[in-house]
Amino acid sequence: MILLLAAGITAALVSCRPKEAKVTEPLTSVVKHAEWTRNMVLYEINVRQFSEEGTFAGVEKALPQLQELGVNVLWFMPIYPIGEKNRKGELGSYYSIRDYMDVNPEFGTMDEFKALVAKAHEMGFYVILDWVGNHSSWDNHIAAEFPEWFEKDSTGSFVPPHGFDWTDVIQMDYTAMPLWDYMVGAMKFWVAEVGVDGYRCDFPGLVPEEFWFRATTELNAIKPVLMLAEDEAHSYLLERAFDMNYAWGHHHLMSAVAAGNRKPAALDSMLQYELKYYPPDSYRLRFLTNHDENSWNGTIDEKLGDAQKAFAAYIFTIPGVPLLYNGQEADLDKRLEFFKRDPIEWKETELRVFYTKLVHLRTGHPALRHGVEGGSFDVLKTNQKNAYVYRRVKGDEEVLVFLNFSKKPVSVMLKDGVVAGTYTDLFTGSSVEVAQGVAMPLEAWGYMVLTK
Repeated sequence: MILLLAAGITAALVSCRPKEAKVTEPLTSVVKHAEWTRNMVLYEINVRQFSEEGTFAGVEKALPQLQELGVNVLWFMPIYPIGEKNRKGELGSYYSIRDYMDVNPEFGTMDEFKALVAKAHEMGFYVILDWVGNHSSWDNHIAAEFPEWFEKDSTGSFVPPHGFDWTDVIQMDYTAMPLWDYMVGAMKFWVAEVGVDGYRCDFPGLVPEEFWFRATTELNAIKPVLMLAEDEAHSYLLERAFDMNYAWGHHHLMSAVAAGNRKPAALDSMLQYELKYYPPDSYRLRFLTNHDENSWNGTIDEKLGDAQKAFAAYIFTIPGVPLLYNGQEADLDKRLEFFKRDPIEWKETELRVFYTKLVHLRTGHPALRHGVEGGSFDVLKTNQKNAYVYRRVKGDEEVLVFLNFSKKPVSVMLKDGVVAGTYTDLFTGSSVEVAQGVAMPLEAWGYMVLTK
């Protein structure tokens, strides 16, 4: 769900940590990442819209294409039964959960989903589920069986989350400790019995951090898992419980630069801040779009226009973990409906080849590994204020990136010779000579990703 915190939200369920003040000290973390997370590219799957069938079978049929694309972690938006009471729209929101330990019959059966997970594992993918821990549907069976697990108003009635229009769900109350047992048990069910490899946790900031720490600890006792927080406001969640959180501010800044409302230098300022503030081994999720952005705020074309490829080359080569939303590689040029069927049109476009090259570079290049195992990140001085040039280096391996974050062509010259030499262009396969003072022409929103 969209993380837009309304005024007065502190009256809602209070986390076991205070709301963050202005950052003064870098975070520390004791989180130990699973080794398989070091070369991730995530791929978000909206089962309802992914195929004409809108089923698990429709996803399984496309696994060879996803394998060719090169992504290696499949994030499934919620696959659980959807609440009927106070349902929004024709089919309801995926985030209105009626049963935490079953699948939406519109998508298929539990056995079919287990088979899909097994097939994905056989093909080298990891699978994470979307987990909704802050609220459930009105007609979730636990609301009837354990009403004390939910917040209530002065009349004793269930209430939606404070400050939002999420009228199809009701707020859980984590002062009820048996709720912790139930929710951790449900999360363990999908890992132990179905074989999933972790969770993207929806709206985790108003659930106590101690709950997430307990959940992560018990899940990791089954097998090493990935935990992704749909959160940036409560970055302390990375200290013990989560491997990764959303780089929301960075995402919105990219859109502002593309629109000409911010200077490219602001991107470097934000990255330098992140590198100093976040633990060296933490992960930040980088994305041009996702289900929230696409459905509610606009397509990539609407928000980035001709700048899409430059910003894609950027998020795939800076520190962080890249995400692709299903259809992005097929030039998804519509806002997918959220509450009814609206299948993706799988067009053959140059973007598939473009993203395939970036994904394989990201998952295979030593300098681009995530966290402390990746290479250095060095920004290089140039003669152009709208150019952004940097390199990632690990041992003898190097990636050098030239970006023109403007709608006018530029000729970029480096101010020192530290990167002089012969490189290979990722997209053309041609040799490129780089040297101090030698002009490197870039067209409007141009990019070069070079390896050495």
